[in-house]
Amino acid sequence: MTDPIEPTTSTSDPNPNSSPTTLLHPRRDPFEHGLLPIQKLIFTDPVQALTPLKQKFASSLTHRVDSAALADALQISLDHARLILDTLALVLHSESDPLVTAKPDDVDSVGADLRDLILFLYIQSYKKLLPRFHKDSAAVADVWPSTSAFDGYLSALSPLQLVRCNTRRFMPSQADEEAHQLSYLQKHLANILSLLSESVEGEDKESLVLTMDGFEHLGFLIQFVDKGSEGVPLSQVAPFFANSDPDMPAAPVAVAQVHDWLLQNIASSLELVTEKISAKENGAPGGSDQDVAMADASPSLAKASPSSRSPCFIEGVSKSSYLKQASDLKSSSVKVINCHDSVIYILAPLKYATIYGCSDATIVLGAVGKTVRVEHCERVHVIMAAKRVCVANCRECVFFLGVNQRPLIVGDNHKIQVAPYNTFYSQLEEHMAGVGIEATVNRWDEPLALGMIDPHSSLSHPAGVSDAQAESAARLGPDQFSNFLIPNWFEGESVGSTKDNPFPLPEAYLTSQQRNQKNLGEIKQILREAPLEENRKRELSCALHVYFKDWLYASGNIRQLYCLQGE
Repeated sequence: MTDPIEPTTSTSDPNPNSSPTTLLHPRRDPFEHGLLPIQKLIFTDPVQALTPLKQKFASSLTHRVDSAALADALQISLDHARLILDTLALVLHSESDPLVTAKPDDVDSVGADLRDLILFLYIQSYKKLLPRFHKDSAAVADVWPSTSAFDGYLSALSPLQLVRCNTRRFMPSQADEEAHQLSYLQKHLANILSLLSESVEGEDKESLVLTMDGFEHLGFLIQFVDKGSEGVPLSQVAPFFANSDPDMPAAPVAVAQVHDWLLQNIASSLELVTEKISAKENGAPGGSDQDVAMADASPSLAKASPSSRSPCFIEGVSKSSYLKQASDLKSSSVKVINCHDSVIYILAPLKYATIYGCSDATIVLGAVGKTVRVEHCERVHVIMAAKRVCVANCRECVFFLGVNQRPLIVGDNHKIQVAPYNTFYSQLEEHMAGVGIEATVNRWDEPLALGMIDPHSSLSHPAGVSDAQAESAARLGPDQFSNFLIPNWFEGESVGSTKDNPFPLPEAYLTSQQRNQKNLGEIKQILREAPLEENRKRELSCALHVYFKDWLYASGNIRQLYCLQGE
């Protein structure tokens, strides 16, 4: 790169950190929820692949790209192009961007900002951090799924493995992942800046500059967090833009200058995160990761992370019922990890939710305005109102969905079923409105199956496997569909107006539901009108209670009654 061009409006201190309490962090959302297993998006040389895209659309007046134009430029299907726009909208840093606020039918007319799109496509080549595998191979011999043709190549751990291996020790921590993402940004920063830059007119083509607007788009990948706050706008932290006159456009800055400044900040953050990880591993006092507070195995001790930037972790809930409400959460993101044989209610408005390594559980999510990821789960029922759900490497799970976008099915799944949304609680519609979920749009029955192998995994895969398509989800039959009743913890309190399922049921499911209700009413009437003597009626009633009690114990639902009594 050439020597830096001095900015005409900058008089700030060139110190890499404007404040010792302001630190650079990678934005987790694009790395956790924005990666798509589409082989055509995995570029060997992202700069070479994306520069023609930049040149093609840079001359447009709006600098925005719709699905058709994107499909043509990348030679992908229209479905995949629309999936890219929808996914980008879910992980964008700017909530006011027209793509984020657009109605489903308006997404193509609005399009994606070219610079955000380029950054999104660039990180599709990112490789995730590997889990720390157990050293004792005998302890994890039951590699799941055991019937898969690709055993030995998948990184999936079954719920049983997660129990044996201790999830906390063998899953990468938030600090581990942040260090990995910082290292990635450090390595690729020069390429990323070159794709956002503009050539100085009349100068050599190597003379690249970055405008303040272009610099702000880096907020898709990084954020500066001041102690005690959610985030600080990038231009307010950067010394070359901090004192710009709001009434006049800020002068562009040499890419070399921006590169050097950001590298210093990344190096400082990476050093602090590495020290934190080292202190934790060595068991030093104060070495705990305050950014990744986890729930204790006891559900009564599960808690939100102290930082609002960090997700709330619910971990290790076993053979219990567990409730989180909006007032209990300090974060808009939740991760449910390693929970088994339980019923978990998270009745709150959220942005993101992750369910990982759970088995034999029912998990009810309130309203999730961005996306839900369910991964490595077995025999789990998940009930959710969300913008979208992504299911990866799961077995024998049923998803009761109220979703505005097509469910994504990726990885090595077996016997996955989808069904319409089947419950409600008093604040549901209020929470849905708050996060932008529309009850009139439910695409639960339009699953989109992508690749079987995750190209973002750092594990190697055999030739040809990457092209295999994931097993899609089947519809749950209407005769197997039933409503799920959420206990009324707020009886007598006026806390919400929702009285019924806000998502309209398809005709076949509504008919089945009405038939079941009618049959139940007829059975009740037959029992009431049975020509039996009083003592025989008492015997019949006792027999029914015994059978019901046996079912409660056999199904494990008796624990819910005990938990409700303890509320």
